[in-house]
Amino acid sequence: MIKFKLIAGISLSLLLARWKQTLVAAIGVTFSITMFIALLSFMGGLNSLLDGLIVNRTAHVRLYNEILPSRQQPVEQSDDFKNKYAFIHSIKPRNERLEIRNSGAVIAAIRKDPRVVGIAPKVTTQVFYNVGSIELMGVVNGIDPEAENRLFAFSEYVTTGNFMDLKNVPNSIILGKAAAEKMLANVGDVIQVTTSNGERMSLKVVGYYQSGLQEVDKVQSYASIATTQKLLGETNSYITDIQVKLKDILQAPAMAKEYGQLFDVEAMDIQTANAQFETGSFIRTLISYAVGITLLIVAGFGIYNILNMMIYEKMDSIAILKATGFSGKDVNHIFIAIALSIGVFGGFLGLVFGFGLSAAIDQIPFNTPALPTIKTYPVDYNPNFYIIATVFSILTTYFAGYFPSRKASRIDPVIIIRGK
Repeated sequence: MIKFKLIAGISLSLLLARWKQTLVAAIGVTFSITMFIALLSFMGGLNSLLDGLIVNRTAHVRLYNEILPSRQQPVEQSDDFKNKYAFIHSIKPRNERLEIRNSGAVIAAIRKDPRVVGIAPKVTTQVFYNVGSIELMGVVNGIDPEAENRLFAFSEYVTTGNFMDLKNVPNSIILGKAAAEKMLANVGDVIQVTTSNGERMSLKVVGYYQSGLQEVDKVQSYASIATTQKLLGETNSYITDIQVKLKDILQAPAMAKEYGQLFDVEAMDIQTANAQFETGSFIRTLISYAVGITLLIVAGFGIYNILNMMIYEKMDSIAILKATGFSGKDVNHIFIAIALSIGVFGGFLGLVFGFGLSAAIDQIPFNTPALPTIKTYPVDYNPNFYIIATVFSILTTYFAGYFPSRKASRIDPVIIIRGK
């Protein structure tokens, strides 16, 4: 204990003897930690924002019935061609409907699965929005407003009107903001919608939907399931999509395969549907970490250089310490203590300033017509960022002090004193 106090006192004396250089090193660590925290917090907030626009609006598993050519052709079932290769051209799709067969039983079976959080059925159909003599291509999504909002935060994207009006107002529609602007359709107006089969229906505009993706908002619109079934002239059992949200998103690929085989439908998992988007998020995060860690390493080199200069200037002091009974290990501890003191002090200030800078970024106005629900720049206050910054600041400064301390511990006091 006595030796520990003595080593701590000597370390403090050496720090104060070169307080300007010590301050410069501490500022370097503080700046690095501050920028590391601010950069990762901002990039994390940006990724969370983009995830909200894409991933949070996408079902973990989507079940649907896609009209495809038969996987097995009649010629392949014939014994006459059993051991031969068949080259088949111009295969026509099967004559099937887009609805999911026996959808009620499928939904009931999935609801009983303990791995599932919830289900949102949907009816999707291509339509034409009729504006005078002009017809605009569009897509009507028939949804259960309550289920859609519970699982996919639908209300956050309805910028005008109440999403529950789809259920409460008969024959109503929520238009994509860009589509409404193109048609000059205001809330309360009645628009004409025509299906690909020629069925036409008048729908009342009760709100605008804005996803943040302009091309999507030009064609997308939402109605209730009952209204869309009525538009298509189908019964209330007609469902084209079943959206499933899971407790564990990582199970989505395996469960999509399982449901596809079990219910004889096409199944798309969220990882496959958003593979390119997830790759972009991963690369952005990786770049942020690389830049932040580089800043910490640069600060470590600054501490290394300062300690190296201190050793050359304090050769006499080190020789006297070793001559009076201090071992090389003790000298090693002295310089490591100096380095860690700089790292801890600078790191603590960096965490404080990093949080402050993140909070300042969080208050900067960010107004864009494409994202009406976003008012300020997104920031993620993830505690992991602060933990990683603390660990790296300590490790970086430790190694920055370790190598010069080894050199100091090997100094022969006899050679130094003889040289004097």
